[in-house]
Amino acid sequence: MTVSISIKVSILPLVGFIFLIVGCSNESSEPSSNGSTAPLAYVTNQKGNITVIDLVSLEVVSEINADGKGPRGIGITSDGKTIVVANVDGGDITLIDRESGKINKNIEIGENPEFVRVVGNLAYISFEPASLGGPPPTPGSEEAQKLEADREEEDAEPAKIAVVNIDSGIVEKEIIGGMETEGIEVSPDQTKLIITNEADENITVHDLQTGELIKEISTRDYGHRPRGIKVSPDGSMYVGSVEYGNSLVVMNSDFEIIKAIKTGEIPYGLSFNRDGSKLYVALAKGRAIQVFDTNSWEEVGRGETGERCWHFTFTPDDSKILVACGRSDEIVVLDVSDMSVLKRLTGFAMPWGIVAYPKSMGSLDSVWQ
Repeated sequence: MTVSISIKVSILPLVGFIFLIVGCSNESSEPSSNGSTAPLAYVTNQKGNITVIDLVSLEVVSEINADGKGPRGIGITSDGKTIVVANVDGGDITLIDRESGKINKNIEIGENPEFVRVVGNLAYISFEPASLGGPPPTPGSEEAQKLEADREEEDAEPAKIAVVNIDSGIVEKEIIGGMETEGIEVSPDQTKLIITNEADENITVHDLQTGELIKEISTRDYGHRPRGIKVSPDGSMYVGSVEYGNSLVVMNSDFEIIKAIKTGEIPYGLSFNRDGSKLYVALAKGRAIQVFDTNSWEEVGRGETGERCWHFTFTPDDSKILVACGRSDEIVVLDVSDMSVLKRLTGFAMPWGIVAYPKSMGSLDSVWQ
C-alpha cells in the first residue's frame, strides 16, 4: 500500500524573513552622520566649524556649528556622550552632545583657551591671559627678547588650567601654569598634571588635588618652546616635544630626563601606539609624521603630510592615522602599515585639532582616559 502525503508550505513568511535580514544588513552598513553606529572623527577648524568625518567611507558627513568662536582644542568623554571644544575667540568651552551635534552648554573659561584634555568626567583646559595671539616670535630674536622683558616688567599673568566638571558644567578649580602653557597630560593614577610651558622653556608637574607645583623640568638644554607631552600606555615614561630644538625629551615616571632624541623639523603633537612600542611625532615644518621605536629610539617610519600639521588621531582599529594640517587646510589619511598616503580631504578652514570615537590613540586623546 502506498501512502501519499501532501505538505503545503507558504513561502511568504520565508520571503519576508529574507527581506528583513537583507534590510537590516543594508541599514547597518550605511555610514551614520550622527555618530550612533559608524566610527567618526571630529575636526576643529579655527576659521570655521567642527567637521565630522565618517571613518569607514573617509568622507565628510556633517558639520557642527561653532558660532564663529574659533574652535581649537577638542576632547571626547570616554562614554562618547560629550564633545568638549575650546573656543579661542569666545573665551569659553562648548559642551556638545556627540550624537545629535547639539550644544548642551557654553562655559566661560578666560582669555585664549587652547588645549583640551578630557579624563573621566573632567576636562582640563589651558588658557593664556598674556598671549598676544598669532604665531610667537622666533626664539632668541629681538622681538622675543622684548616680549620677555615686557612680561617681566608688567608682571604678566601666567597661563592657567581650568578644571571643569563635565557633568555639572562647573569650573571646579584653576591651576596656575607657566607662561604660554601648551600641552597637557594627566598621570595614569590621575594624581598629577603635567604641562609644557613654551615661553618658560620648561615642563612642570602639579598635584591635581591642590594644584601645587611638584617639580619643574627645564628643557633649555634641548632647544626652545616645549609643546607636546604624552605618557606611555604603561605609565613608565613621558615624552615631550621641543619645537625649536627639533628634539624629544624622554622622562621616566619620576620626571627625570633620561634621553634626548633628535627629530625632523618642528615637532609638536605626539602619540604612542596602543601597546607603546612606537611613538608618532607630527613635524609641523617637516611635513611628516615621524615614527620611532621606543626601545631603540631609532626612526622606523615616516609619512608625508601637509603644511603646519600639529595634531592627529588613529582610527579606532589602529589601521589609519588622520592628520590635521592647518596651513594646507586638509586632513591627510595615512596607512599605519607603511605610512603611505591613502587620501587627502580638502576644503577645511585651518584645522587645528582632531579626535575619534570610539576613543582612539592620538595627540589629543588616549584609549584608557
